Amino acid sequence: MAGSRLERFGTVFTRVRDLMRSGVIKPTEKPIWYDVYEAFPPKRAPLHVKPHTRPSIKKEETVPKIFYREDEVRAKFYEQYGTGPRPLDLSKPSFVSTCQRFLDKYMELKSQSELDDSALFEETGKALLREGVVLRRKGVPPQVAAETRDLVLNLKLKDMLAEQQSVDTYSDKTKEHTTQTL
Repeated sequence: MAGSRLERFGTVFTRVRDLMRSGVIKPTEKPIWYDVYEAFPPKRAPLHVKPHTRPSIKKEETVPKIFYREDEVRAKFYEQYGTGPRPLDLSKPSFVSTCQRFLDKYMELKSQSELDDSALFEETGKALLREGVVLRRKGVPPQVAAETRDLVLNLKLKDMLAEQQSVDTYSDKTKEHTTQTL
């Protein structure tokens, strides 16, 4: 009975009363509520009644299937590209998965163009590739993926070189202009 915290075997009042009778609880240590409960007991004794369980027929819950347009795009993304080379990093609140970046770009391109879904899907992959996100299709050997990555890096390097050259020519022209004016 001491291990039972449920009111299955008597009420809290009867357990405290019995502990006081046996001398475990001294009359000076009795709870504040004990005298009030003894003077004004409830009309019905608070007893634990085991709920009656009858064998029920399992009702099938019909939960409607909820699919959004984004879910179809995500499913197609994971079917073609898989989960990607890295696991999702949920410790960073600002982390955006590759799939979510793909979906955002897909919705952006969809609002701008009138392409059908399959062409739009391919264009989204190309747009992300131009931004530097390399998507590797499932079943494609790593060598082909590495070549694609090298193409992207090459494009980025060419852009950086062209930008650097334009900055250099601009600084050369400003130097010439300042020397001529002096």
